[in-house]
Amino acid sequence: MFDLEKVMFMNSHLIHSFADLHGIKQDGGPTVITSAEGAYVRNSEGEKLLDGIGGLWCVNIGHGRKEIIEAISKQLYELDYYSTFYNLTHPLAAELAQKITDLAPAHLTHVYFANSWSVANDSAVRILHHYFNRISKPKKKKILSRIGAYHGSTHLAIAMTTPAYREGWDSAEDLVHHLSSPLTYRRPDGMSEDEFCDFLIEEMKTTIEDIGAENIACFIAEPIMGAGGVIVPPKGYHQRAESVMRDYEIKTISDEVVTAFCRLGSFFASEEVFGIKPDMITVAKGLTSGYQPMSATLISEEIYDVISAPGDYFLHGMTYSGHPACAAAALANIALMEKEGLPQHVQHMGKIFENTIRGLGDLDIVGDVRGSHFMIGIEFVADKSSKKVFAGEIMIGKRVARAAQARGLVVRPLGHMAVLSPPLILSEEQVNDIGAILRDSILEVQQNL
Repeated sequence: MFDLEKVMFMNSHLIHSFADLHGIKQDGGPTVITSAEGAYVRNSEGEKLLDGIGGLWCVNIGHGRKEIIEAISKQLYELDYYSTFYNLTHPLAAELAQKITDLAPAHLTHVYFANSWSVANDSAVRILHHYFNRISKPKKKKILSRIGAYHGSTHLAIAMTTPAYREGWDSAEDLVHHLSSPLTYRRPDGMSEDEFCDFLIEEMKTTIEDIGAENIACFIAEPIMGAGGVIVPPKGYHQRAESVMRDYEIKTISDEVVTAFCRLGSFFASEEVFGIKPDMITVAKGLTSGYQPMSATLISEEIYDVISAPGDYFLHGMTYSGHPACAAAALANIALMEKEGLPQHVQHMGKIFENTIRGLGDLDIVGDVRGSHFMIGIEFVADKSSKKVFAGEIMIGKRVARAAQARGLVVRPLGHMAVLSPPLILSEEQVNDIGAILRDSILEVQQNL
């Protein structure tokens, strides 16, 4: 057992991520999660809660899987740590690199490991900058991103993230240009979805012409934008965007931090779900299902050939790149996904989950339900016809999240939204429970407004 009072005292020294630090003090401290199993967690009050956010988009295979825990422990007894610097390696880093490239689109043949998604995206850009230097195009440094994107919170990654996430903070924003959000729900009045897609692609071309393709290294995009509001671009957008970038000799980075490792029913969504072949894919979260911190940057054979040519060093590295325990966790995690047919389960149950949550669209304050499979966002509006959002001080997302948690479900408040990214192992009964809890919670908030 733990001493809650002691935990709260010690927690006063912990800096929380993306938090109202003053508000935590005023509210009497954080919610303490003490244990977890399957699709459930328990808090310090002993309450059992459905984990509707999968830790943070990441516990894909579910909590408490002994196969992963034992693989990590076994590896630490055999080899606790060794570096992948210089000419050094160890068996599991090599094995994991091979496994990931076996699962990924065929042209992505090499993997760089790190320990966070932010660093995976920083690594992708740094590698591309070096690539262009090596092919005598040193001016190609600029990055195209999008309003609503979220690519991490290191100095460069946060620059690629939508500006709302860095208000009052500095970043490498001189390198990044943000295109319009591809949020179909909030497209201009009178514009069809096809016309909206045309608008986005034309804006993309105009922006490239204005900046100069000779100055742009890459376009980075999540297949479905996560923390920016679960934004699904209009049909055909990704393929058309990839074609534009190819025409202008701009590399593409598909940020699959959320969509990879089965959340949409495949190990990688870029090619299988959206029909694109990016020059790079970045992953984290579901790679180890959160059991160890690990990320990966996958690059094409063409890029690798340039950066591995004679006459230069690869001057990029992280102490814990390919850490043995992390690699063990990832391999055990992937093995479970394959053994239990997780992609097939998600293809079936994910659609049931998606349709269940879409059924909440009949409620008065639910303006839009969007996403796919086990990646869903609910946008709340004060008026459905005008799509008017609630005033910020109402904290509509937080109200719904609190009402849901009181009923046994953890959801993520995101401004005027509630976001769901549960473990991918849910049963139909658990899916129905989530739908029922959300309906009751939204109704309660709706009646109290």
